[in-house]
Amino acid sequence: MVDRSLTIKELTDAVGCGISPRMVRHYHQLGLLPQPARSSGNYRLYSQRDVQRLQRIVALKQQGFQLSHIHKLLESEPETDTAGTLMVQLQQQYRSIIQQIAHLRQTASALEGLLGRDQQCQHVQAEAIAQLKLLEVETQTRLDGLEQLWGGLDAAVHAHPEAFQESLERLLPDLSDRSEIEVDLLSKLVLACGDVSLVPFVKVGKGAIAASRNALKAGCRIVADVPIVHAALDHTRLAHLGCTTETLVDDCHITSAAEAEQAFWQHSEWKARLCDLPDGCIMVVGYAPSVLFAVCEAIATQQLRPALVIGMPIGFSHAPAAKRQLMQVGMQGGVPFITLEGTIGGGLLATVALNAIAASLLEKPDCHCYLSKA
Repeated sequence: MVDRSLTIKELTDAVGCGISPRMVRHYHQLGLLPQPARSSGNYRLYSQRDVQRLQRIVALKQQGFQLSHIHKLLESEPETDTAGTLMVQLQQQYRSIIQQIAHLRQTASALEGLLGRDQQCQHVQAEAIAQLKLLEVETQTRLDGLEQLWGGLDAAVHAHPEAFQESLERLLPDLSDRSEIEVDLLSKLVLACGDVSLVPFVKVGKGAIAASRNALKAGCRIVADVPIVHAALDHTRLAHLGCTTETLVDDCHITSAAEAEQAFWQHSEWKARLCDLPDGCIMVVGYAPSVLFAVCEAIATQQLRPALVIGMPIGFSHAPAAKRQLMQVGMQGGVPFITLEGTIGGGLLATVALNAIAASLLEKPDCHCYLSKA
């Protein structure tokens, strides 16, 4: 049986995901999609093979691949020698993207240096903007114009301490759709790393704020993956709430993510301890991806029933995969989670997340803003 040919509208309807006929025509121009057959009336006709290829393009694009990368991936044949060449090409493009990120980071830092000024520095901010307007002319003969500008701005910071909250209000994206508790959480995560671009990568699972506050109110057990993460917990506030804390991989010699990963792999008793943890505990994973994988597996097999999992391990391949699995298990099994997409993470950010929720609970025990916006 021969598959029926599809029109361009039927093609986009079959693929979905917001794909439009205009985008399909653009992909033809880029060579991502082969030129289709034509009807007697000169209309484009597509096959199921075209549907599958467009679905692959959409899937790769959603994963963050640029169109140029997608073109190379789709055209390469893994079983031939071109696979090695493709890896070299992708590595070169990756380095180019890192350079672009560095340049954008420099631009963002310059803008933050202006926009992040608190009220006491606003007169300096206005003066700096006025000077920037002159730099286009001045820098033709005076290359030190920018250094003098930032020198003047930096001199003003000695007059008073930095007003962090005021700066954040100027720099954070629109968070009007988030609850007060979640905004506080995001703000503290940004302050912990000094990177406002972190916000879109923070994923707070449905009901995570409510579940964590209820567990902390009940004096739950807090379990950190390694000692260095355990040490960064706010033990004073947690003790005030009646919570106990412990370390899963209890080896005081572990000081890095690599050591934590190896220790968890080499000693099976750490994985076995997961199954002995009580229901309603809070897991804080900030170093080892393998610990988060094991947590997800224990949840999927109903050997572990935590009230919340904060999963922010470090790594470039396993960590992003472990976080994706946490979000999948969390959504399927109804387990609340807080995580950071991609490679971003670390013990400091993981503990800041829990400490922020504990602090908000003590400061605003009767606040229920998160129930209406979660």
